[in-house]
Amino acid sequence: MLSHPAQVAGVDSSTQGTKVLVVDADRGSAVCSGQAGHAVSAGMGRSESDPADWLRSLQEALAQTGRAGELAAVSVAGQQHGLVCLSADRLPLRPAILWNDVRSGPWRERLVERLGGPSWWAGQLGSVPATSFTVCHWARLREVEPETASATRAIRLPHEFITEMLSGRPVGDRGDASGTGWWSPISNAYVPSVLESAEVGLDSGLLAEVLAEGEVAGPVTAASAGRFGLDPDCLVAQGTGDNMAAALGLALRPGQVAMSLGTSGTAFTLSRTLAPDASGVVSGFADAQGGYLPLVCTLNCTRAIDRVAEWLGIDREAVEDGGRVVVLPFLDGERTPALPGAHGLVAGLDADATRGQILWAAYLGAVVSLLDGIASLAAASGGLAPAEGILLVGGGGRSRAWRRAAAWLSERPLLVPGPDDAALATARGACAQ
Repeated sequence: MLSHPAQVAGVDSSTQGTKVLVVDADRGSAVCSGQAGHAVSAGMGRSESDPADWLRSLQEALAQTGRAGELAAVSVAGQQHGLVCLSADRLPLRPAILWNDVRSGPWRERLVERLGGPSWWAGQLGSVPATSFTVCHWARLREVEPETASATRAIRLPHEFITEMLSGRPVGDRGDASGTGWWSPISNAYVPSVLESAEVGLDSGLLAEVLAEGEVAGPVTAASAGRFGLDPDCLVAQGTGDNMAAALGLALRPGQVAMSLGTSGTAFTLSRTLAPDASGVVSGFADAQGGYLPLVCTLNCTRAIDRVAEWLGIDREAVEDGGRVVVLPFLDGERTPALPGAHGLVAGLDADATRGQILWAAYLGAVVSLLDGIASLAAASGGLAPAEGILLVGGGGRSRAWRRAAAWLSERPLLVPGPDDAALATARGACAQ
């Protein structure tokens, strides 16, 4: 039985790594943190990770805190949309397909058109699936890897997989489930017409049970208590998606906009109602509190800019004003605008262009897509609160160049939390859950 002051851990299992934040549950103050990286296999539109690597990095990050054995509860916030295919004994059959894998573009087009078109999807599921959605990954996998699909006995999202490994219970939450393309935040249920379609052909029994807000998965299993050094009485929360946890960690209010600059770029707000967007620009996700989280997402953000700076051979902060260069940094396809097969483009070069001007144009090209999406958020959320400015988080929020680009193009004040608050917002949100 736990006898020490209550401490809880929030886990941020993202594309690039795992962060663990330990918080004093009574005071809400941070106690300590740990982090470890993930290996990602990428190229030619592919983005995959071994789910065992997520567990390894969780074990390492927990060990760094030195507090695993003192935790009363743990909650996992994971990268959205990933597809984890498991065998009957809950072992991964192949690497997980991640949210920024764009190979399913053609299958996405067929799904949207054959199952009623964009208006049907938006009205029934709150979102028109993007290439990143789990349903698109699965539709492609069934066709290109039929043996794997036939052997699959369970499908999990990344946070659901880790939560099940900890608790032994196959559960998830509204927020993350709303990004699959086969669970609806409108009906709060899996959608039979999607699951039973010829393109999907999936039994709902293979999917996680979606818990109501506040329900827990249960206590940690004896095996996981031993592996991760957790107290046998430690509870495992239902967990959620990374964006939903970030909204909790930032104490976001309805109508307030957060822009997160990381591997991907996202902009989101909270809403008590949902106005589905048939254009597909805004995804009508559920949040982690019984409401909604309208969100726009771009695939090319900090990683794309870092790559451009690397090609140019200059520091990523070494931007220069002036010039006529225009850069569309769509290095990995793009989600907003919906161009999964896109490539990067540099235009307007002349003999006077400098490397710093080219890099600055890349920043502007990345930010403008997010700002276009923010303009669409107002209609899908019942209005925004522009006077409050934009809450800027993620790794890019610590960059002078990113802040300057966002402020200049948006013409709105930026609210930038402290470095730890910005970097650990998702993990703090998991603690709050």
